[in-house]
Amino acid sequence: MRNFKCMIYLITVYLFVSGVSASEKAGLPDKKDGKIIKLMTYNLKYASPTFTPPWQIRREMQMDLIRKYSPDIIGTQEGLKEQIDDLMDRLPEYVVIGEGRKGGDDDEHLAIFFKRDKFRLREMHSFQLSETPEVIGSGPDVNPRMVTWARFAFINRPADGESSPYPMDYRDHWENTQEFYLFNTHYFDRRDQALARINASKLILQRINALNRFGEWSKERPVFLMGDFNCTPGSAPYKVLVGHKNSDDPDLLNDTIENGKKIDWILYKGNVKVLKYEEVDYNVDGVYPSDHNPIFVEFQILDK
Repeated sequence: MRNFKCMIYLITVYLFVSGVSASEKAGLPDKKDGKIIKLMTYNLKYASPTFTPPWQIRREMQMDLIRKYSPDIIGTQEGLKEQIDDLMDRLPEYVVIGEGRKGGDDDEHLAIFFKRDKFRLREMHSFQLSETPEVIGSGPDVNPRMVTWARFAFINRPADGESSPYPMDYRDHWENTQEFYLFNTHYFDRRDQALARINASKLILQRINALNRFGEWSKERPVFLMGDFNCTPGSAPYKVLVGHKNSDDPDLLNDTIENGKKIDWILYKGNVKVLKYEEVDYNVDGVYPSDHNPIFVEFQILDK
């Protein structure tokens, strides 16, 4: 045991003297190489009077879950206005955007919660999963589906004792332009809507790739797509977005887990590395706050 401790000490001294951090040796991310972002997608389960436990109990459980994982951004599905407002009131560290599927406060919301001290909202839009995407509430008369998306920028404040990333006169400097897009959706769920799910994927991919840079001076903007897709990886709607195993089309997205089985996904595109994936199995004595488990993924947006 004494020889083993001596060996660990010598390895630690070697890493320190050679100027290589232990995290680099272990293949762990160095935060200096890019920005860390933690995302969660969560179908809240709408406040159904027949679902148990009732929303008033589930609300407290979901708030506890979110506080434990502290995601930077959460994309929620199925939440009615009352549910979104309840979480917003109890989680003041987040700002909430998004509207109901039929516009305004009506119907289920595709909401995005983001940490107010970490991001600046640069742009926000929504569109319907229909033949007339810009018409609010278009599509099926019952349960129309939509996408809420936003463009975010990191708030780049120097920590105490650190120098500002901006020079005194930064009018001609464009180093600090890192932004990203986040899309949140909820696909059609009926068996006879298989074609609608495929067309939803085609429309979303088209909208994502319309945002590709075309010789801009700004850094590449990664894209994150999350939601309840009501179909599993390997399905036709999934392949529209991700392709096949050996696909090399740069317009396609990547999955955050291999051989996934769930209908809730987080996909991505761009100069991004997946650090952690977890299906959150949160319950209290076997009681769950929703009929879905949230998906939590930690990413690193890499510097060029």
